[in-house]
Amino acid sequence: MNTLFVHSFETSLGKMYVASTKVGLAVVSLPGQSRSSFEATLTRRFPRHRREGGGVTNHLAGRQIKECFKGKRRTFTITLDIGGTEFQRLALQQVRSIRYGCTMSYGQIAESIGHPKASRAVGSANARNLLPIVIPCHRVVASHGLGGYGGGLAMKIRLLQLEGALSAGKP
Repeated sequence: MNTLFVHSFETSLGKMYVASTKVGLAVVSLPGQSRSSFEATLTRRFPRHRREGGGVTNHLAGRQIKECFKGKRRTFTITLDIGGTEFQRLALQQVRSIRYGCTMSYGQIAESIGHPKASRAVGSANARNLLPIVIPCHRVVASHGLGGYGGGLAMKIRLLQLEGALSAGKP
């Protein structure tokens, strides 16, 4: 049976949970997400994995996320275990490459991965991102404004402001 390592930690934005496999970091909760919601995600994605506390990858992820929230880290050096289809992984790899303090639209991402008419599919891949913050889906915006965010619009605004990609008071 495979092992899924699970860890929780406090950040300046709230409590977070992470999970990793032997491949890499696989799930990151957003600050404020409930433990039960996180556990439900783990059960869906890894139904046959035995859970164990700790994990080197998880501790590294926790440290790097805290550094990011303090403005001391702009990139992550964590090996990832990205699930999903080939298209979803391609889209999320492009999202991962969006520089700190910058944004891209769903359409720009679709075009950059060679699927210029697939902005909705990019949005769907982004919505299924199990590694928010590390794969910075908050940096993806709609062509007409901020768009949505799994952690809520207030969290998206807060993260973009933290990075300087959005001025305070400008939704």
